[in-house]
Amino acid sequence: MPPRILIADDSQSVRTGIRRMIEGHDGWEICGEAKDGHEAMQKTFELSPDVVVLDFFMPETNGIVVAREIAQKCPNTSVILCSMYLDSQLAELARDAGIAGILSKSNAGQIVNCIETVLRGEKFYASSI
Repeated sequence: MPPRILIADDSQSVRTGIRRMIEGHDGWEICGEAKDGHEAMQKTFELSPDVVVLDFFMPETNGIVVAREIAQKCPNTSVILCSMYLDSQLAELARDAGIAGILSKSNAGQIVNCIETVLRGEKFYASSI
């Protein structure tokens, strides 16, 4: 069964861009999209993706809260935080929440590499953080 990926971001254009990059990788399946934190949790619990690509700033609840819920209820799902506003404090919160990958949207071209890394069970933290 191919790795299944959920994309959660409040921006349709960002979701579309990430989707295009992921769809270029043979063997991966986009199982869904979410536009806010609540929907991201709901779809994760329903769809059981292997990876959730998650924004930090979203309506309803932020990405750190979502990641903590996913870590508790879906421990086999890896979370990647892909956010425009990354700094060392947010990166530390992300690590503490169990997030496996941290990537700036300005480096979103590395999303495939990041997903490959977390699917191997390894951590991916962008070097700029």
